[in-house]
Amino acid sequence: MKKRFPKFVQIAIISLYLIFLAGSIVRMTGSGMGCPDWPKCFGYYIPPTSEEEITWKPNTTYKKGFIIIKNEVLFVAAKDLQTTKEFDLKNWKKYTKHDYTVFNKYHTWTEYINRLVSVLAGFVFLFLVYGSLKYWKENKKITLLSFGAFFLMLFEAWLGKTVVDTNLTPAIITLHMVVGLVIIALLLNLKFIISSKKTYPYNALFNKLLIISVVFSLIQIAMGTQVRQFIDEQVKLFGFENKNHSLMNPNLKFYLHRSFTIAIVLVNFSLLYLNQIKKLGYKLINWIVFLIFLEAITGILMYYAEIPIGTQAIHLMAGALLFGMQFYLWLQSRKFTKA
Repeated sequence: MKKRFPKFVQIAIISLYLIFLAGSIVRMTGSGMGCPDWPKCFGYYIPPTSEEEITWKPNTTYKKGFIIIKNEVLFVAAKDLQTTKEFDLKNWKKYTKHDYTVFNKYHTWTEYINRLVSVLAGFVFLFLVYGSLKYWKENKKITLLSFGAFFLMLFEAWLGKTVVDTNLTPAIITLHMVVGLVIIALLLNLKFIISSKKTYPYNALFNKLLIISVVFSLIQIAMGTQVRQFIDEQVKLFGFENKNHSLMNPNLKFYLHRSFTIAIVLVNFSLLYLNQIKKLGYKLINWIVFLIFLEAITGILMYYAEIPIGTQAIHLMAGALLFGMQFYLWLQSRKFTKA
């Protein structure tokens, strides 16, 4: 199991980024309420593919928890039942958590796949926890980090349910993102501990600038979630089909988010310059600069080209990858100190 454990860590990291990707596609397509309930979808483990499947019908068997649409209102079966010719309200209760009454099979299945990716990742984390127990006597930190990541994944699952129950409350979505970044940090720390040891020259200025760059990225991601909250509110106002109007009158947070990019570029290009002239050998800094460039390009496209399809997902994924790479580079740069 010890030989396979590094693979489990890598698969766990990949699975977590796949969750970020799936979640970004859900937000990009407006599929967050494709399933009005959780963990099932309209009461099914495998979601419906047409509105006819969830439309009330006479002389039909429904199991407790099944959700139907009747007169543009969602109803939940209060018990296992067999319908008659007339709709009997005594057998049903209104779904009151939100007023979602539209069925879109593409939104439903996009959200369902997002949940399926999360479930599969959960199994990966179970293997990770089991494998980490072998390290308890040798290095307790490995076991504790693995359990910490696993319990935070359970918390993420609960947050996912809360997101649905609260009809996509922006603050909960933001917390969902932040917790995901914390899990990434735990997994990368785990990967760093069990990876082969490679010596890098220590440079105090590089190390300090890197700390600043990580902090700046966290601030930028936090501001980005606030901008995303503003866009979500505008989408609710104009409708998802008119999401191109979302940034017509941006608020102050948007301008702060956009302008703060300048500080991030300056710090990280300084890191690139130091890495070259001091011959430190950090290859990750090249990828970091590339991701910052990608973030800037997608941000520009979203504002000036009215949010082209795919740019939101790329922007979010680039931010998550950027944080992960900066954090891992920080771990590398602080590992060896001056003699």
